[in-house]
Amino acid sequence: MPRGFFITFEGGEGAGKSTQIGRLAESLRADGREVIVTREPGGSPGAEAVRHVLLSGAAEPFGQSMEAILFAAARSDHVEQVIRPAIERGADVLCDRFLDSSRVYQGVTGDLDPAFMRNLERVAINGMLPDLTVILDIDPEEGLRRAGARRSAEEAPDRFEKETLAIHRRRRKAFLEIAKAEPGRCVVVDASLEPDRVATSVLKAARGAIAGETAAAGRRSNA
Repeated sequence: MPRGFFITFEGGEGAGKSTQIGRLAESLRADGREVIVTREPGGSPGAEAVRHVLLSGAAEPFGQSMEAILFAAARSDHVEQVIRPAIERGADVLCDRFLDSSRVYQGVTGDLDPAFMRNLERVAINGMLPDLTVILDIDPEEGLRRAGARRSAEEAPDRFEKETLAIHRRRRKAFLEIAKAEPGRCVVVDASLEPDRVATSVLKAARGAIAGETAAAGRRSNA
């Protein structure tokens, strides 16, 4: 059975990841593909239990290292319980955040040791690298405005939304640096555009990457 395709969405707060994942899932299903939509932190029962601890800020007093370990534990459960089984049966998986968010949020702006982060990542993903990563790029000030507009009046900013604009700007720069370092995996899409235009760019990137992988798999099977 052909392997499924693993696409992750990354970017700052308010970039529109959830909207664009939903749009892409709809388009790929119209192409006749099975699509699983998931998220991090969370996505599996065990990881969802950790999600509340992380986003509520309950783990914050224990420091960045503890938060990074909790993210890694949630990711490992998510990979083994949801992502890997789906990919192996031929389904496509679209994930709202994955390893690059840890690289940026805990590694870069959390100032954690790169070797520590690499070891956590290696254990957490266990070889499950994304086939394509869509980085939705937006000015952090606009992203935070959008994030605030979608919250209810009673809802407080989460653990990461509440941080300073300077930190969000560092995160934007870090995501763009990842894209520059890994152009074979990452594509940057201007998330400040109208949602339809963003969706068109995302779909073009996804279809192109899937077509390229399908052609490569065919060449391998004929070798």
